[in-house]
Amino acid sequence: MMKQEIKRATGLLVIEVVNSNPNGDPDRESDPRQRSNGCGEISPVSFKRKLRDLLDDQNAAFFQTLPEKYRENAEQYLILEHRGRKKKEVTNEMGTDPEKFLESKFVRQYWDARVFGNTFLEKNVSKEFIKTGVVQFGMGISLAPIDIVRQTNTRKLGLEEKSGGMAPLAYRVVEHGVYCMPFFVNPNYANKSGCIADDIELLKLLIPHAYEQTRSAIRPDVRIRHAWYIEHKNILGSCPEYLLFEALTPEKIGNKEEASTTWADYIDKTELPEELLKRVDQCVDLVNME
Repeated sequence: MMKQEIKRATGLLVIEVVNSNPNGDPDRESDPRQRSNGCGEISPVSFKRKLRDLLDDQNAAFFQTLPEKYRENAEQYLILEHRGRKKKEVTNEMGTDPEKFLESKFVRQYWDARVFGNTFLEKNVSKEFIKTGVVQFGMGISLAPIDIVRQTNTRKLGLEEKSGGMAPLAYRVVEHGVYCMPFFVNPNYANKSGCIADDIELLKLLIPHAYEQTRSAIRPDVRIRHAWYIEHKNILGSCPEYLLFEALTPEKIGNKEEASTTWADYIDKTELPEELLKRVDQCVDLVNME
């Protein structure tokens, strides 16, 4: 893989949830995650799982739509955190010499390890092989409290079940919510994890499809309204990230303590103000690129 420059970047996902459960809480019977103040949550682990799932099946139609350089080198874009993969099976691929880690089969083949790091292996291997990821996602938090409602579907009972007719399937969903999830690209870690510019370009291609290509019965309508990607002018960052977040976060109209019911309840932000745009290299919306 050719070594290319990775630029420092700041990102912000604006995610709209409509009658869906964007992220179940295992401690609450998989109900939508919710804070004590009523606001909803989407964990970074959950979102990264969607990105991994998009790459995990290389025979799927989505993978075949990726640029040729990824399809022709598919063996370099495998998923380390593959469902069911045994941790002990991958440790041998790291080699035995930490100094040669970047030349290992492990680094060559696992896209998510290069991009997100491999800290989940820390109990299985020596700490010299554990690397922090170039890309870090933060917690997605709704901009207002959310209303969680019970939804019931029915299914036809199988032949082996005693009673006939239809059986209810109940679950809880977020009626409506708008969440903001920050993410960060730190090139300082690239020479440790083996991440290259092509890996980041692939990430940018995956993000807009994270929900629409992974829909489920309890998550039928989760929309990424914006996926802001802002490249800085230098490796240390040319603009404070909180200013970028404040400028691009939608603003709720009216009572901010009440749950929203529609996207129209927010003032959308569709561009970075000129004074901030001058302080960064570029700002693009990965979802609405022409």
